[in-house]
Parts: sequence; structure tokens; C-alpha cells
Amino acid sequence: MYTVVGIRFKKAGKIYYFDPGDLPVNVGDNVIVETARGIEFGEVVVGKREVNDDEIIAPLKMVLRIATDEDLEHYKENKDCEAEAFGVCMDMIKEHNLDMKLIDVEYTFDNNKIIFYFTADGRIDFRDLVKDLAAVFKTRIELRQIGVRDESKIVGGLGPCGRPLCCVTFLGDFEPVSIKMAKDQNLSLNPTKISGLCGRLMCCLKYEQDTYEEVRSELPSVGSLIKVDDKEMRITEVDVVRKKLKVKMKNAEGIEITKEYDPEDVTVIEDKKDEISEIYNEILGDDFIE
Repeated sequence: MYTVVGIRFKKAGKIYYFDPGDLPVNVGDNVIVETARGIEFGEVVVGKREVNDDEIIAPLKMVLRIATDEDLEHYKENKDCEAEAFGVCMDMIKEHNLDMKLIDVEYTFDNNKIIFYFTADGRIDFRDLVKDLAAVFKTRIELRQIGVRDESKIVGGLGPCGRPLCCVTFLGDFEPVSIKMAKDQNLSLNPTKISGLCGRLMCCLKYEQDTYEEVRSELPSVGSLIKVDDKEMRITEVDVVRKKLKVKMKNAEGIEITKEYDPEDVTVIEDKKDEISEIYNEILGDDFIE
């Protein structure tokens, strides 16, 4: 067992675990730690706790000290320098006529390296740019290409819901999101309605997916043959949220109507759990995309 604390280096960033040693480290404290990139300034977001050996990546690095006022002042100075470096790099990108978009600049706490984050449609030959940046800042330079989701996490903004982006406020990692999740939740497959500011599927599609899968596993699927009051019919729609089964039938006047049933009121004769029936295809039409 190891005693660890969880530390973040960016708001809503990934949590990394470190050995606090004998230091009286508490949640909310700013600390100085040693990382693979060098000495870094971070915030404790998970207090001391014990974890199993398989939950960490050995060797576990140490928390060097609780940040002092001088450390905090140096951290703020680095932030000011980052803004200046951003402007310098933007000018150099224009001079070199590079097809890239600068997103963010980060100084390591010990000033041994400056990291420039950018997006681009393809590979960029930035060797001359790195040489010029190194000549200006007299330190190691790293240019790191990131994806559109990472760009949204850094830049921020408001999502379609009107709230600040999840990736900016609390999501530490991006979880895989698929079009199947939108289909399972009966959402419109219009890309403009299920995509976030990054242009990718919205991360919030993942939030309720486990619940939808659990409820669907307990209900017969669309196309299943059921029996109600000695009448056989096929399910045309499953309302997962209300746990209702919908079927289409003709009334006494020969008009087609839709009726709802509770799962406990029907007898399932044939369940189409693992296949798509003709009725299912008819309902989804061309919007059904595998």
C-alpha cells in the first residue's frame, strides 16, 4: 500500500498521484512536485489516502514542499511571461507562413522549457520556428500538436446547454463517445444537434449511457413480438425514460393508432435483442447509421 495525494496542474486537468512523505498536505494546498517534465507547481485536489500497488505507476515521485509565497509569485510571473511568449510566437508563425493555429503557451515552473500548443490540419515542418523561438527565449522549446477536443478544453466557451463546457469545468479525461450512444438515447442524428463546440460528439452523451443500457437490457427491443389480451403485435418504439412499450394497431374504424403498454402487462413471444427488425429500419429510415 502507498500513501498518496492527488494533484492537478491545470483546472479540470488530469489528476496525478504523488508521495506526500511527512508533509502536512491538505486539499487546496499549492505544492511543488517533481515530474517527468521537471519541477512543477500544482494544487492538491485529493487528500492523503492509501492505494494498492497496482493503482499507481512506479516509481512514485515525491512532493518536494508546500508552495511558499515566493513560489506563488514566481508562478504568477510565469503566467505573465506566457502571455508575452504567445504574442511572440504568433508573429513568428506569420513570418514563417505556417498553416497552424497557436492555442496556448505553458512555462514549466523551473523555466527549463516552454511548451507551445497548436492545432493544424496535417503535419507541420516547424523546425525553423523552433530555432527562432529558442534564440529568443534562450531555453528549451517544445511545439505540441493537439486535437480539437483539447483545444476546446484550453480555450473554453459555452455549450449548447448554455453552461460552461464540461471539459473546462470538471472533466479530467475525454471518454470515448460514439454515434451508437445517440441512437440508444433516441436523439436526433443531426450532427449539428449532437456535436459540441469542438465539432465532435458531445461528451455528455456518455453521462446517461450506462442507465440507458441497463434499462434497455430489461425491456424487449423494437421489433419484438408481444402478446396482449390474446392479440399479437410488434413493438414499434421503446420509451426508455418512461419504461413504456409502443405498438401500432388499427382500431374498430380501421384507423391506425399507437398504444402504450407497461412491460409487466405484456407477454414477450419473440425478442429481437440482437437484430434489427424491418419495423425498426422503417422507423429510423435513412437516419440509421451503423
